[in-house]
Amino acid sequence: MMLFAGALLGLVSVAFGAWSEHALQASVSAAVFDSVQTAIRFNQVHAVVVVAIGLGRMRSDAAPYSASLAWAAWGFVAGTVLFSFSIYLSAVTGNSALNAAAPIGGTLLMASWALLAWAGIHSARS
Repeated sequence: MMLFAGALLGLVSVAFGAWSEHALQASVSAAVFDSVQTAIRFNQVHAVVVVAIGLGRMRSDAAPYSASLAWAAWGFVAGTVLFSFSIYLSAVTGNSALNAAAPIGGTLLMASWALLAWAGIHSARS
């Protein structure tokens, strides 16, 4: 399921990136467009991370860390949705109140990175 989630995040990042370059850019301010580009970059990076975790969890020797990796991956998915998608929706609708979810998503992304680091430290000790 993680591979699917990561692939879907990647698909959305490419599709929204292309659409933003060819259609959105002319209809929004430079500041909004810059925010969208940041959201796309975060979306792309975390899509790759989720895919990598999904692939890593497929290894039999990853089993002891599987739960930590799963929590980190789903945190990356949720954080990306809250961060990037709130910015996407804000840009498309013009409703800047939607940006309020971005800091929550960013915090969740940071927590997910910390959990991934914890899993890495834990795996190095064994």
